[in-house]
Amino acid sequence: MEDRLIGTKDARRTLLTVFVLLLDEIVLVLIVLFVLWKLGIHLPLWALILLVVALGVCFFALYRLMVPILNRKQETGREGMVDLEGKVVTPLTPEGVIKVRGELWKASSTDASISTDEEVIVVGLEGLRLFVRRKNGAEGGEGARKKDAEIIPGTGRVNRGC
Repeated sequence: MEDRLIGTKDARRTLLTVFVLLLDEIVLVLIVLFVLWKLGIHLPLWALILLVVALGVCFFALYRLMVPILNRKQETGREGMVDLEGKVVTPLTPEGVIKVRGELWKASSTDASISTDEEVIVVGLEGLRLFVRRKNGAEGGEGARKKDAEIIPGTGRVNRGC
């Protein structure tokens, strides 16, 4: 999952983000070194090398922490609802109520009617209404998701993946 190649666009963006986050610390260290030099206080070479190594370790640690965060799929908003699993509370004939992440939602079925306590997967939404299909009836994979999400039954609307 994690991009280990420095040459890729995402990896370069992550490196730039980490560098910008550390830029203020680097500038602060340079200012302190300049002030010490102007005051006539000279640091030994080993102290400067230790300082550079410490900054390198900070850069590496921050990079390792930031890669998964920056490359994580968005989990909020419209995009975060698609592909979530839920359970039917009132039968979807084709409209009813489902529970997703502990919240009750109005829902419409893209399949035929779905009975209470069946597992469903969110394939789209419009306003505060979710469009769902049976979980166990899914063929799985991207092809099934595209097929189910193309036209929302009863509305004639096309679901473009939110």
